[in-house]
Amino acid sequence: MKSGELVEAVVWNNDNKDYDGPAGMDVDGIIESTWTEVATSFDDMNLNESLLRGIYAYGSHPGPYPRIGPADSEGVLALGDYMNVSCHACIGGTNLREDMRRLEMGVQIIVGTPGRVYDMINRRVLEPKDIKMFVLDEADEMLSRGFKDQIYDVFRFLPHDVQVVLLSATMPADVMDVTTKFMRKPITILVKKEELTLEGIKQFYVNVEKEDWKLETLCDLYETLTITQAVIFCNTRRKVDWLTDKMHQRDFTVSAMHGDMDQKERDVIMREFRSGSSRVLITTDLLARGIDVQQVSLVINYDLPTNRENYIHRIGRGGRFGRKGVAINFVTADDARILQDIEEHYRTSIEEMPMNVADLI
Repeated sequence: MKSGELVEAVVWNNDNKDYDGPAGMDVDGIIESTWTEVATSFDDMNLNESLLRGIYAYGSHPGPYPRIGPADSEGVLALGDYMNVSCHACIGGTNLREDMRRLEMGVQIIVGTPGRVYDMINRRVLEPKDIKMFVLDEADEMLSRGFKDQIYDVFRFLPHDVQVVLLSATMPADVMDVTTKFMRKPITILVKKEELTLEGIKQFYVNVEKEDWKLETLCDLYETLTITQAVIFCNTRRKVDWLTDKMHQRDFTVSAMHGDMDQKERDVIMREFRSGSSRVLITTDLLARGIDVQQVSLVINYDLPTNRENYIHRIGRGGRFGRKGVAINFVTADDARILQDIEEHYRTSIEEMPMNVADLI
């Protein structure tokens, strides 16, 4: 297995000794796991009993890689529902004074974006020496989207004995560089990519031939969409807005969300979607990794992802927590090679969509 081929990895430090090399990497530059123990249930993990109650109440189950719920403050609070945990989402685009007020009151867990967390440290509202654990989720995305300097700045404030956890969809050089600079004798847990095409998700394609035919195809499928909750992925914010407008013009009810919207607007849309009052959500890859709605059982790739690593994160929105799910890919003549590349990369087979697809959802 070559470096960069892995689809999900966890590395964290387990002692305070000086670091002496990249995590789990041998002399040939091949990344290898340094941990073999597998827990098949949360009961095997020696967790606090109150935390365990919250996990099972939330409906989470351990999978082949460590994603047990939404990566936001609501998810943290749900999992810690029986522990009297105080949590605050510290993110850009929200009221700065409110962040400062909440942190000064004292919270146990902060879920935040690099820029706002760094700002709170600079303002001396967040005291780094009190941080016991630092988790960098989706490290490959975070380090590739312009946050690298901010993340490094936050790391430099952390105490030497802090526990660091990195979760990454792939293992590019940037992620390995972080493990080299900020982790001590890390444990490395890797999952082979062929184990990550989630069980319970049926994958299909629809041959639409031309881009112009996608809209009619989606409208034909809409009766199927309204059976349950669905997420539709487009590759650009402009396409999300365009498709949403077109669907509204035809009196179809859909919601839209992308990075140009402010945080309050996104929060309202996600609350409506999670509650079920909104049933179809059109969005971009920016949010592919952050949408965890248990009721989603259908994902449509209106556009195939430009980055094949994002495919698993998109279709992973369906079939959550052991439920069955369906992923439908719209494929033009120009997309045939991309679809083949996805199949080869994940060692999976994507079949043509059957007429009875509604029966499979």
